[in-house]
Amino acid sequence: MERLDKRALNALQPPDFRNESSLASTLKTLLFFTALMITVPIGLYFTTKSYVFKGAFGMSNRDSYFYAAIVAVVAVHVVLALFVYVAWNEGSRQWREGKQD
Repeated sequence: MERLDKRALNALQPPDFRNESSLASTLKTLLFFTALMITVPIGLYFTTKSYVFKGAFGMSNRDSYFYAAIVAVVAVHVVLALFVYVAWNEGSRQWREGKQD
């Protein structure tokens, strides 16, 4: 009977996070890449449209929109790939640390 009471108490307790700093680190990484996802493609779009395609190459307004959009899409894919790489390495590092316990 006493064993059942301990199980019931353990079931009611919130989950125990082994390392609270890993949760904070994960949140910081997510917020960092969220900011990158917003700023990098938009910044590259307007920068390449104005200075590279219109200014340096002398393209028409319509063509500069098109090629700047391609640059922005490539930038989104690069940021996503970097996020996946960082998340994968962070997860494997936490797994290795947890395995050593």
